[in-house]
Amino acid sequence: MDIKGAVATIDAPGCNKTVVELILEGGGDYLLQVKENQPTLHETVKNLLDEMILENFKGVEHDYHVDVNGDHGRIETRRVWVCWNVADLGPIGKEWPGLKSLVVVESIREAGGHTSRERHYYISSLSRRVHAKRMGEYVRGHWSVENNLHWQLDISFDEDRRRIRKDHGAENFSRLCRIALNLLKNEKTLQIGIAGKRKTCGWDDQYLLKVVGQ
Repeated sequence: MDIKGAVATIDAPGCNKTVVELILEGGGDYLLQVKENQPTLHETVKNLLDEMILENFKGVEHDYHVDVNGDHGRIETRRVWVCWNVADLGPIGKEWPGLKSLVVVESIREAGGHTSRERHYYISSLSRRVHAKRMGEYVRGHWSVENNLHWQLDISFDEDRRRIRKDHGAENFSRLCRIALNLLKNEKTLQIGIAGKRKTCGWDDQYLLKVVGQ
């Protein structure tokens, strides 16, 4: 991969050492969400950062940023912390190439008298030059792309009502839909929506060949 100067943000399934090595070899940096698919890393990062937050990062070099947004009676507060004490992870931190920073993003949502709170944890190769505000922008940029993609797949491919469950069928079919979505987006001659283009492919073999032959 030629991704020199880019920052790769990937969902939890992409949080593995092979992906990290490929990103670094391509000249990029990574910001990867850590979840239960990496159970030891997730538990270690979560416990460390939760403790730091509880102690207000006493004695720990870090940066902090907060955003508050409100609309239609709903208030969302997003708090971002970044620290560079990767050595505090112990041996497991040394297993991840290029690891330089740890990030936690906390979202607090208040609506209708109810409050919900959740935290997400990240590892990154980004250095001290990238502070909490910028880290939060990378995270929000990633999820805006993901949310737009999921909305498009639901509207144009009816993904949310799909009932494929056997073996790897759901994952494989989802990948095929993403390939089809990209091909349909790249075809610019027919000025209609994605759902209309998809139906036209079923009705018109010549148009189908034009879409897949790009």
